[in-house]
Amino acid sequence: MNTILRVENLEKYYGGKGNITKAVDNISFEIAEGEYVGIMGASGSGKTTLLNCVSTIDTATSGHIYVNGKDVTSMKTAALSQFRREKLGFVFQDFNLLDTLTAFENIALALTITKIPVDQIDKRVQQIAELLNIADILKKYPYQISGGQKQRVAAARAIVTNPSLILADEPTGALDSKSARMLLESFRKLNETINATIMLVTHDAFTASYCKRILFIKDGKLFNEIIRGSESRRNFFDRIVEVIALLGGDLNAD
Repeated sequence: MNTILRVENLEKYYGGKGNITKAVDNISFEIAEGEYVGIMGASGSGKTTLLNCVSTIDTATSGHIYVNGKDVTSMKTAALSQFRREKLGFVFQDFNLLDTLTAFENIALALTITKIPVDQIDKRVQQIAELLNIADILKKYPYQISGGQKQRVAAARAIVTNPSLILADEPTGALDSKSARMLLESFRKLNETINATIMLVTHDAFTASYCKRILFIKDGKLFNEIIRGSESRRNFFDRIVEVIALLGGDLNAD
């Protein structure tokens, strides 16, 4: 099985001499093609900083991050921007849709930026919209659809370019329970139907229970890891809650 993401001895420091905060402390792990991995930790644990480094939004202080075998920590700005557009898909808590574009246009924009031929765009948007059950809202603008629908449009935009890795940062944080469940079912479907590789940061045990593997971070270090295997999502949820108790209780969002 191909390794999509490899993180080696990653460290991220903030601050100056005499006042240094080590947000990520010598973390190493791998994510294989088709995995659905959750990252959990308390507020300030370093999980969001880790995501930001992997997504190339932030730069690591030391260590290496390989995506599809390419070391993104050594790339120059122009090459990094192109790599980000072509190989990474992003789903954020606040949707980041353009209000002046329809749902179809928001999704298609990702293809236009990566210079996909015009005659392929409609087909690819329709295919991903069908998969995420949003084909009936493609002509609507963001103000005309629900929060859950907006987030599924954002997920469609992230996956339509066929990225190597989808990065999701608290994707259910702004959703009600019904919308959150629908989005998580959509993520599960993407993972199982088209073998999408997903790394998701969350503080929520219910959201994490949809993942296949969870990495727990405490004080910038890897604290624990659990794998779902063949057990039910309910049982996996219970195990996640047990580890959260070991971490010190409630995992508030960063």
